[in-house]
Amino acid sequence: MYKHEYVYSALLYKNHVKPLDQKEVQRMKKYEVMYIIRPNVEEEARKALIEEMNAVFTSKNSTVDNVKEMGMRELAYEIKHETKGYYVLLNVTATPEAVKEFERVANIKENIIRYITVAE
Repeated sequence: MYKHEYVYSALLYKNHVKPLDQKEVQRMKKYEVMYIIRPNVEEEARKALIEEMNAVFTSKNSTVDNVKEMGMRELAYEIKHETKGYYVLLNVTATPEAVKEFERVANIKENIIRYITVAE
């Protein structure tokens, strides 16, 4: 499956998400997620990657409350042979399963060089 097909299928799935039951609503917490994208990724591919990472949350009955693209910044130290990175900050209300899925996908993506998830 190509990357754009994954995003498209996730967006289609978003419209057919089952309603949340009370137990699932109680398990949802607010998280702050920050990840860094490689600096050599083109703008179009970067936008697609950000949408794909947002779709990971929405496909797991979670919501992305705020997306803040902080832009290109110098890294404090070299990470995976990179000295700069494009920072993205998300505020999400998510289930633990959605957070685990995000972390799994972020580990697989080569264009994401670092991420952190913090419960608020």
